[in-house]
Amino acid sequence: MKILIVDDSHSVAETIADYLELMGMTIDCAYHGEAALRLVQENHYDVIIMDVMMPKLDGISAVKKLREELFCNTPILFLTAKDTLEDKVAAFGAGGDDYLLKPFAMEELVMRLKALAVRGPRLDTGKLTFADITYDTQTENVTRSGSVIKLSRIQLQILKVLLKQAPAIVSRQQVIESVWGEDAPNSDALRSHIYGLRTALDKGFEETRLETIHGQGYRLKQQ
Repeated sequence: MKILIVDDSHSVAETIADYLELMGMTIDCAYHGEAALRLVQENHYDVIIMDVMMPKLDGISAVKKLREELFCNTPILFLTAKDTLEDKVAAFGAGGDDYLLKPFAMEELVMRLKALAVRGPRLDTGKLTFADITYDTQTENVTRSGSVIKLSRIQLQILKVLLKQAPAIVSRQQVIESVWGEDAPNSDALRSHIYGLRTALDKGFEETRLETIHGQGYRLKQQ
């Protein structure tokens, strides 16, 4: 089992790491949320242990980014001294799977880690849904009312941007920056991709989902 420990206290992280290594686990350590994000993008972990109060990026914000931006489905155990109901609500709301208060018994920590590892990756992370459209970012499968929709790479990227903001309007510039960065295409190319995406989404359906708001941008609509 490979575990990532995220805690700004070197002594706490190293004490936990030493014990877990004795239990046969492989350990990486990060001392703030930003370092944790980098490690998660570079490695696979069975469980992440996350502190809350940390510099640069706190634990709650780090977990939100892991779930919502990196689509990380690794089980996450919050390990913290923060003990109010509001703290726990925030932790689980951000995407946490378990919550253990400091001070704690190492034996209990090991039991909880094993339980999370057996449970496995979360199944609700990495799916963007609006109305009857679902985009699984892990498999890159897109469906509408259960029917599979084939899209090009650019169309997938545009759809992801629209789904994240739906039903809000996404400006033309936002689409360009999210999909192409500084290498902006010409207007005809963007219109062509939008037309292709709309055609693919609406094929076989009476109701259109992708709407162009002239002078403002694009949006996915409910009805």
